[in-house]
Amino acid sequence: MIQGQGTSHGRSRRTHHCAGATALVVGAGGGIGGAIISQLLANDRFAHVHAWSRSEIQQSHERLIHTRVDVSGEDQIAEAAARLDRVDFAIIATGLLHERSGRGPEKSLRDISADQFAANFAVNTIAPALVLKHLHQRIPRDTRAVFAAISARVGSITDNRLGGWYSYRASKAALNQIIKTASVELARTRPHCICVTLHPGTVDTGLSAPFKKNVASDKLFTPDFAAQKLLEITERLTVEDSGRLFAWDGAEIPF
Repeated sequence: MIQGQGTSHGRSRRTHHCAGATALVVGAGGGIGGAIISQLLANDRFAHVHAWSRSEIQQSHERLIHTRVDVSGEDQIAEAAARLDRVDFAIIATGLLHERSGRGPEKSLRDISADQFAANFAVNTIAPALVLKHLHQRIPRDTRAVFAAISARVGSITDNRLGGWYSYRASKAALNQIIKTASVELARTRPHCICVTLHPGTVDTGLSAPFKKNVASDKLFTPDFAAQKLLEITERLTVEDSGRLFAWDGAEIPF
């Protein structure tokens, strides 16, 4: 049962992916994306696991199909999506929190810049929206499917108690709204599709590297642990959960 919801969700209305299903991981070159791929390949229900990333990946497998895609370009997304017949499970594991130049999230209003807002929205909001735009017609109409995007607890307006991180918070809040809106539309034509955002916790990857010294050791997760928890959540979801945001432990996070 997904925590924080009614007991009706514990009934056996959920169905799992059938054998021969197709999965897609966008952001396969990242720590969480790579770990998700490894676990999907260990699940023989997925006949094909597609991996999209800007650069080459280390993994290889007879069921793994890698495509170099820069999701900042809609033409590349459209071309890669056109090669897919169907997608039963998709997860977007891309994200931007700080720039390689060393500029981190804004601590105050004085730090806000148009460039940083544009960069965060391009990666965290616009790219997932474009992926969904070009993938949604490949989601099956008559069987269970999951479309998930990695969001963040700090994208919750209700849960914002510390402030700061203006552009990152706003981009993730916008991502939550896109997924919520898409869930309403997809329910009309693909009633078995579950469209959600997921919070993986603080994961020991390059994205969190500048901030992990402030995180307790038991709250800093390995990519493998985060991937396992996120996939466990997606297995338990029902269509009643579509359009919501869930944390790594299965608890719902209010928008």
